[in-house]
Amino acid sequence: QVQLVESGGGLVQPGGSLRLTCAASGSIYRINSMGWYRQAPGKERESVAVFSSAGSTNYADSVKGRFTISRDNAKNTVYLQMNSLKSEDTAVYYCNAAIHTSVWDRGDYWGQGTQVTVSS
Repeated sequence: QVQLVESGGGLVQPGGSLRLTCAASGSIYRINSMGWYRQAPGKERESVAVFSSAGSTNYADSVKGRFTISRDNAKNTVYLQMNSLKSEDTAVYYCNAAIHTSVWDRGDYWGQGTQVTVSS
């Protein structure tokens, strides 16, 4: 059993900052990839910032230069520092991870989501 727990969302004014945290826990053998997605009302879920299985970081064009993903491997945790927030960043942000629970067993896991609202 694996759980992803997100925290750090909230209401912020345009130009402000927030930091999201996602901690993975449970039967974790190895984390292949881990990152952040978001879904705005009426829109499809999109990738925001992800650590790939190859170790690279991939950002959506819309957040490059404003958002930074980082991680603490010892804690199985990833962070998303969001600066210069815009109203169009308003969405539910989800943590996602591809995790091996054993050498042979792999699953794709999602957190419950955390609301980020950018508004004056």
